[in-house]
Amino acid sequence: MMSDWSTIEALPSPTLVELFAADAERLAMFSTDVAGIHFDWSKTHLTREAVAAFEQLCADRDLAGKRAALFAGEHVNVTEDRPVTHTMERGEGNPDIVAEARKFHQRMRALIDAIEGGALGEIRSILHVGIGGSALGPHLLVDALGRDEKRYEVAIVSNVDGVALEDVFARFDPTTTLLAVASKTFTTTETLLNAASVIQWMTEHGVDDPYGRVVALTANPDKAVEWGVDETRVLPFNEGVGGRYSLWSSIGFPAALGLGWGVFEELLEGAAEMDRHFRLTALHENAPALAAFADLYYTQVRHAETRAVFAYDERLRLLPSYLQQLEMESNGKSFTVDGEPVGRPTAAITWGGVGTEAQHAVFQLLHQGTHLVPVEFLGVIEGGDTLDENHHRQLLLNMFAQGAALMKGKPNADDPARSYSGDRPSSTLLLDDLDARTLGALIAFYEHRVFVNGVLLGINSFDQFGVELGKEMAKAADEGGQEFDVSTTDLIKRAGLD
Repeated sequence: MMSDWSTIEALPSPTLVELFAADAERLAMFSTDVAGIHFDWSKTHLTREAVAAFEQLCADRDLAGKRAALFAGEHVNVTEDRPVTHTMERGEGNPDIVAEARKFHQRMRALIDAIEGGALGEIRSILHVGIGGSALGPHLLVDALGRDEKRYEVAIVSNVDGVALEDVFARFDPTTTLLAVASKTFTTTETLLNAASVIQWMTEHGVDDPYGRVVALTANPDKAVEWGVDETRVLPFNEGVGGRYSLWSSIGFPAALGLGWGVFEELLEGAAEMDRHFRLTALHENAPALAAFADLYYTQVRHAETRAVFAYDERLRLLPSYLQQLEMESNGKSFTVDGEPVGRPTAAITWGGVGTEAQHAVFQLLHQGTHLVPVEFLGVIEGGDTLDENHHRQLLLNMFAQGAALMKGKPNADDPARSYSGDRPSSTLLLDDLDARTLGALIAFYEHRVFVNGVLLGINSFDQFGVELGKEMAKAADEGGQEFDVSTTDLIKRAGLD
């Protein structure tokens, strides 16, 4: 009997056009609707046989048991020996951890009420400093949902490059700015350096008590107090919440304050709806599972090294960047949970952009290049603008046409430069509207998709040791305790850093 992956690798590979011609029910089989989002994988090379083979692989790898362990709060992050608790932040999973998350949310809401009541003086703007998941999640939320109504101006700064902070300093009034410092450990060098510079800016512009305008978002409250934040303005979260999964916790504070608590609650409920779908729905109808099956089909069978994501909605322009961290930091691993080499590709390289501008930049390669790149399109039925409706009509028609063109192609025997091979896969996610509920469900969908990928590859999706080595070497170099190769030593000298 063939091994689990060999079964999948040995499946026949008809073209997309042939798959549609052979199965009148293909669209129904490979599309589903969850929480205001329509998912369509019919233009991928998934087949009924492939889904059945992946379902068997899920059984062999005990996906159901590992999913139950995730929601039960068991220590599924085996390398760090702790639970993974982001679903509990939205009320799904271990009851004790859910209760703790609700307590922390209530603490956050009480502080927001106090700020809105003037307890910290007049506040007109929020400057949030963090890095990685402590910045990408809140930034996505504020940018996507804060375009129509924003009670405060919000800026998210993650880059230690001082230019990023100075851009905000030029726009904000230091006397009416609240500083939110987001760091799980409250030891992140880049974040604390940025925070110190914000304190200095406030001090230089006459703020008598700049630390009185600081809110700390952390899983290490003692460190935040030690740094100078009053304990009443420290918003904790469980250490089982990973950075790239943390927007549901107090890391989401700038969105909860800037957009309103009701918006934050709707975000959590949308994510919880996707949680319930993932837990309770059969795999052949399960959105995160089907997406993971397509991911793995292309990385393992077709040897695709990248996956492209294009949001045909300006409000989702930050989603590709958010997914880069979520997918590549989670599953960019080469060893299994048992410490053995994986022996096959893991995460694809995630990249993308915004339609329609990306059509005039990178779609040449997608249609006629030599690389096989599975494409994911995201659109929203209800437009976000008040201009002539033709703007949104053209936006969506372009998105739908691109998927059709990638699949169908257009041969030209007389002029190869104008020939399109076709049979290039794409999936489409179509949201009814872009609101807090659908955005919460969308992000949770991607989280569970990552989890299924990780389980079937036998890796731990919840550690991220790969981000540490370069940071450790940079810190050692700053302290004069790091020896480098001759090239790096020369670069440091040329920059005047020796």
